[in-house]
Amino acid sequence: MPLLSRKRTILAKTEITYGTDPTPTGTANAILVRNLNITPLNAELASRDLVRPYLGASEQLLASSYVAVDFEVEMAGAGTAGTAPAYGPLLQACGMSETLVALATATYTPVSTAFKSVTIYYNVDGVLHKITGARGNVELNIAAGQIPTFKFSFTGLYNAPTDTAAPTVTYTSFQTPLVANNDNTTGFSLFSYSGVLSSLALNLNNAVAFRNLIGLEDVLMTDRQVNGTCVIEAPNMAAKDFFSLALGNTLGALDITHGTTAGNRVQISSARVDISNPTYQDMNGIQMLQIPLTLVPSTAGNDEISIVVK
Repeated sequence: MPLLSRKRTILAKTEITYGTDPTPTGTANAILVRNLNITPLNAELASRDLVRPYLGASEQLLASSYVAVDFEVEMAGAGTAGTAPAYGPLLQACGMSETLVALATATYTPVSTAFKSVTIYYNVDGVLHKITGARGNVELNIAAGQIPTFKFSFTGLYNAPTDTAAPTVTYTSFQTPLVANNDNTTGFSLFSYSGVLSSLALNLNNAVAFRNLIGLEDVLMTDRQVNGTCVIEAPNMAAKDFFSLALGNTLGALDITHGTTAGNRVQISSARVDISNPTYQDMNGIQMLQIPLTLVPSTAGNDEISIVVK
């Protein structure tokens, strides 16, 4: 029987001990995803490169192996304000902390130590790939007329796949998303300018490294450079001169909220945004301004971006 691509599931659960499977279940740890891709075996090889009196290839010996998986999760709330969203463990495995305030907010901000990891179960129609010790990166995308998303990319440790029945999954923790538009997406502001926004893309740009050393196999997070791009309707200079701001050393704030009701809102903000090289682009005959963004931490550190689910 063929394996059907449509019959795939993702489960993810935070590891207590790095690389040790915490056994996620379909009822408690199912992740509702889209645009799912996996490299189930990414092998690093060592060639013997033998010198012999005839032509031909040398054997390739396995040096190490790991798994890469990426997918999108729709940007939405947790259902109840102050409750961690189902994708919370994924954000934590991308180098973020989780702070819950009952009946109010779940806040995710960067960390620079004590990185968490997840075990991911990828099941394709009865074939299970376990990915332990997974850490990764996340990109945030909000574009008018589309469903905002978190795009996750994970690297984890290889485990031999097995024939295992697909889990029964529960997706009730995932809220129906809203399309980004004038009604559903509010509070946009960049450098105190509330302009007309076409799209906002932010990338944590986590540097993730797989290592297989003598006595150690792990996935490390070694750096973070948060940046992105904002596309707005180009203002005149009296309204906002982004060109002079790009030439200067001034940092400004970024803020946007997607969602309209408690339990299904996500706020993204930064108090320290650096902009550079604004460029014009056309959209239906309207001049738009594309602005590269770099989010810079303060001297306190780990505060260049916050994601607040509320």
